[in-house]
Amino acid sequence: MVAGTSHDTASAIAAIPRADAQSVYISSGTWSLMGIETNEPITSPEALSFGLTNEGGVNGTIRLLKNITGLWLLQECVRSWQKSGRDYSWAELGRLASAAAPLRSLIDPDAEDFYAPEDMPEAIWNYCARTAQPIPETDGALARCCLESLSLKYRAVLEGLEEVSKRKLNTILIVGGGSQNPLLCQFTADACHRRVIAGPAEASAWGNAIVQATAMGHLPSIAAGRGSVASSGEQTKYEPHPTDRWDAAYERFCKLPELAARSCTTYSR
Repeated sequence: MVAGTSHDTASAIAAIPRADAQSVYISSGTWSLMGIETNEPITSPEALSFGLTNEGGVNGTIRLLKNITGLWLLQECVRSWQKSGRDYSWAELGRLASAAAPLRSLIDPDAEDFYAPEDMPEAIWNYCARTAQPIPETDGALARCCLESLSLKYRAVLEGLEEVSKRKLNTILIVGGGSQNPLLCQFTADACHRRVIAGPAEASAWGNAIVQATAMGHLPSIAAGRGSVASSGEQTKYEPHPTDRWDAAYERFCKLPELAARSCTTYSR
């Protein structure tokens, strides 16, 4: 019997290629788990105010992370559209979102409005109306709203992690299902002004295998296992496209009611 890392997210982080002290990870799926690896818990008042948690990682490390509502937003939109006979593939959704106007309507992915609505598109429309923003009138506009808003949320959490850890985080490493969404990865690079490296998608399975192989002596270390993942699967790099539009959108994002109440503007000092 081999004791694993105790959690699927911990397994995913154990497998991330190129993880180091200057990188931040996102385990991206229905939820997004965004954080850094540390050797000791960080339990400062700032960490508490940012809603960060300290969770166990492989080999006694700590995963300092933030739980963020992730692709649940878009998944629930897809479920609603399917009921109306509009059954899009993820590639089709990407094309529709790419064709929609950029940075027009923004939402806080973690707002209570989106926890478990009966109809996600309607919940997003109502949120935009409540916050005096344009209503996303097409499916592509809704999809773009979800992906852009999630990318801006990543920027807020990135800046909070930098403040709490006193580190400069230069690279964002995305694993899990969201790593296969090119638009989300590019938006994240653009919103955060950071290089994004995406993959592998099945990081939890890779991490589980690495821990077992290390315990059994087939690999000398977790670092060696991460190296084997890097050489065994393809990672895609996304470079940020410098533009003031994302900075202006971030200022608007931080003024959303829920984010202003939770000191989003503190992140951008």
